[in-house]
Amino acid sequence: MVNKKVPDFLYEEESYKIRGACFKVYNSLGGGIKEKIIEKALKNEFEVLGFKTENQIKIDVIYNNEKIGVYIPDFIVNNVIIIELKSKPFITKEDEKQFWGYLKNSNYKLGFLINFGAQKLIIKRFIHTNKILSA
Repeated sequence: MVNKKVPDFLYEEESYKIRGACFKVYNSLGGGIKEKIIEKALKNEFEVLGFKTENQIKIDVIYNNEKIGVYIPDFIVNNVIIIELKSKPFITKEDEKQFWGYLKNSNYKLGFLINFGAQKLIIKRFIHTNKILSA
């Protein structure tokens, strides 16, 4: 089998491993359980994978070069990927818009909105590469 890579796939290896960890936790614990339990299980899986993770870190929301608020995602993985967890019947458009707003107004380029729903696991990958990053 030939391993075909997608050109310019942002954080490809990390993305693949994050998805795998989520499926492993979901297949073991199921869905519809408390986010804190999911968070602890994922943290364990991320550590096994060798990821550096930070939980509940404050990220400044910037508007016109001014801090106007704070966003606290569930995880930051390897200092480059935001992960927001949900445990509800489904992800709403409002959930997606809110997450997109946080990603867009941060210095991060990639984020995952992940729902451990009772019926199925939903993993949404958001990319925002149109950024001016400070050096």
